[in-house]
Amino acid sequence: MKLYDINQEILDCIDMETGEIIAPEKLEALQMDKHEKLRNIAFVALNAAADAKAYEEQEKKFAARKKAAKSTVEWAKSTLAAELGGQKMKEPEFTVSYRKSEVVEISNLDAVPCEFLTPQPPKVDKVSLKKAVKGGAVIDGVSLVECQNIQIK
Repeated sequence: MKLYDINQEILDCIDMETGEIIAPEKLEALQMDKHEKLRNIAFVALNAAADAKAYEEQEKKFAARKKAAKSTVEWAKSTLAAELGGQKMKEPEFTVSYRKSEVVEISNLDAVPCEFLTPQPPKVDKVSLKKAVKGGAVIDGVSLVECQNIQIK
């Protein structure tokens, strides 16, 4: 039975006009069922949180390995470029060659016309803003709101 159905049946055990309990045994059984459902939902949350933490740790490990691999690629390319000096190298397993490309370099950003600039939306530094408001600063449109965040441990 779904949690919604349990809640509905609990309401059916109570006379809404008088507030009297019509079926006390059924109400107790439904409350036990509801407690067990809520307990299982809490376990689902705990397991999912543990999985998410494990995934984050793996993600960090993979990111570090990816960064190291990319660094190795850049080192190898720069070493080959410096040693070969523009010459090709052909082996049965690989070929080292060069291709031309063009890159735009900007030495003075102020000289670039506005039509080539992309506007960026402003970002709020909420950490500094929170410190300022806690420190007594009064800023229109900014207030500290206390929240209730559920924790399952």
